[in-house]
Amino acid sequence: MRSFAILAAAAILLNGCQTVSDVFETEQPNIGPCPSAMSLYDAHRIVELEGGEVRYENVGFTGEILGVRSLCSYYGERPIIANLELDMAFGRGPAAQGDTHVYEYFVAVTRRDVGVIEKEVFPINIRFRAGEDRVYLTETIEAISIPRANSETSGINFEILTGFELTPEQLAFNRSGQRFRVGAGQD
Repeated sequence: MRSFAILAAAAILLNGCQTVSDVFETEQPNIGPCPSAMSLYDAHRIVELEGGEVRYENVGFTGEILGVRSLCSYYGERPIIANLELDMAFGRGPAAQGDTHVYEYFVAVTRRDVGVIEKEVFPINIRFRAGEDRVYLTETIEAISIPRANSETSGINFEILTGFELTPEQLAFNRSGQRFRVGAGQD
């Protein structure tokens, strides 16, 4: 589990002594919807190619964000407090070297259609057991705090976006429509 503290000082000042679990256990309903949570299409997967040519034999480590879920709570003047779950899959292709790999993914909070408020990058170390070429897991980010301008500002004004940190070449590969999926042809 990881903590993601966007403008943590503001959240602490606004939340006082209340804990995250207290916020989620309140009987007061949200004044509006939670922020949309999703992975960016261009960044929801990563394929590391060795040797430059796009061939299956050159595929090293791969990763894909399979799903994103969030739960939030806010009322009164309090900030939006959101928890996020990311279902992820990781693969070890024929050109992968070693049994561990560190991937980096990001979580960003944006003002809808305006710009990024805050972005944080998280490393995740994946270990592939002997003979294992795929790993599936759910990563949890707790207590994303999104300050609101006033009590009328709802979650509809924000988005929580996720994706992998990519090189320009990996981004171009994703945008080209080519892909090597983690479990393709395996089941």
